[in-house]
Amino acid sequence: METGDTNNGYKDEIFTKRVRAGKRTYFFDVKSTKSEKDFYITITESKRVGETDYEKHKIFLYKEDFEKFREALAETVEYVQTNLLVHLEVERAPTN
Repeated sequence: METGDTNNGYKDEIFTKRVRAGKRTYFFDVKSTKSEKDFYITITESKRVGETDYEKHKIFLYKEDFEKFREALAETVEYVQTNLLVHLEVERAPTN
């Protein structure tokens, strides 16, 4: 685990998880606030857009929203898996 950048006002990254997914990398970080009395999650998508450049998109998720976010994400993934991926698998199935 890497410590957070002290120039951004946050002393520590409490936890970090990296997920590599093709050309993209996702970072799930738990960070403490300036006062170190609270915490939040950042989800960052990082995508290489050249030899040395990266494009980053970040979501800040606060603890009071964790459960709502988790439920919405689970529902969305379930919908895609049940309603959309099934149709793609049927369309890609070889016909004999």
